[in-house]
Amino acid sequence: MVDQEAFYRNVVHSLRNGVIAIWRDGSIAVVNDAAYRILGVTASASHIGRPLYEVLGRDHDLTEVLSLAFTDTALPNRAELRLRSSGKTIGYTLCRIADRDGTVSGAALLFKDLTRVEQLEERERLRDRLAALGEMAAAIAHEVKNPLAGIQVVAGVLKRQLPESPDAHELLNDIINEAKMANQIVVQVLEFVRPMSLQVESVSITTVVDDAIATLRGLPAAGRTTIAVDRDTQLPRFDGDRLQLRQLFTNLLTNAVEAMMDGGHIWVTFGYAAADEPTEPGEQPDYAGYVTVEVSDDGPGIPDEVTEQMFSPFFTTKPRGTGLGLAIVRKIVNAHDGRIDIRPRAEGGTRFRVRLPVSRLTHVTDTTPSDNRTAGRTHV
Repeated sequence: MVDQEAFYRNVVHSLRNGVIAIWRDGSIAVVNDAAYRILGVTASASHIGRPLYEVLGRDHDLTEVLSLAFTDTALPNRAELRLRSSGKTIGYTLCRIADRDGTVSGAALLFKDLTRVEQLEERERLRDRLAALGEMAAAIAHEVKNPLAGIQVVAGVLKRQLPESPDAHELLNDIINEAKMANQIVVQVLEFVRPMSLQVESVSITTVVDDAIATLRGLPAAGRTTIAVDRDTQLPRFDGDRLQLRQLFTNLLTNAVEAMMDGGHIWVTFGYAAADEPTEPGEQPDYAGYVTVEVSDDGPGIPDEVTEQMFSPFFTTKPRGTGLGLAIVRKIVNAHDGRIDIRPRAEGGTRFRVRLPVSRLTHVTDTTPSDNRTAGRTHV
């Protein structure tokens, strides 16, 4: 004979959505596995029968939502809520549970983590906005770049016609440098707003970083900076746009070098992390795992109050910065469906961590020989 109670219990715990049910007195009747995963709470059989507020907390959003089942007349069938405890967005349905005689004996909450869906929608909206900006910026850039080129040419001609005037040369050099700076801003704005089309190929992350390090040699502070690269980990190759990824790490490394004009140290470390467990039973993670690259420095660091703004367009803490370098970094990371975060180093300085996904179909160990340019330590 089929154990119906065990069958029903397995059904609830196999659902892809989170389920929490409470009795009329607020004690827990059911919490399924998906609910524990979404809420980040450790599962325990001892939770059954305990007040929900003891497990989640009195001010937890879901404690408050479930309490509405016994006070509100109309209950939400499809609603969304951002959890204060984790920042996750969930979609939920709330219903009352009645006995055969119609007496309300409890309430149930069914919910699903919408964070990933929300992120994808935001990326799509950003892509549409950037496409519109790209068309406008291209037209403006054409009108601006030509006069800037003319300014540089005329200033160069004047330098040749005034060979005996050091003061005039100094002023003209300032004009030329400012025109070059303005042109650089125009180019970076175009690069930022232009829709990104990836030229995907099998990529070795260590080779990409090697190429990025090689581009730093012309920076004023490069000769006073030491870069240490940790190559101990064998990493899988992955699908990506090699040139865009080189730009990503060039920008990160340039940011670190320019933050230490008097010289300093940069550390580049590689790693690999298997994909997180899926939040829904029976699902496979989108990727086999993530290649991780950390770029750390012992520079002055970034104040806590501006950390969240570091990837915003045109935000900069440098006197001569355009504020687009890190914005372009995040754009390239997002285009590869990756992640990037920033945090201070305990010893001082800043650490950027980039995570780039490895497809299940391309999970092949990188056997590219180490390049002596960045094996161990190197001065750039």
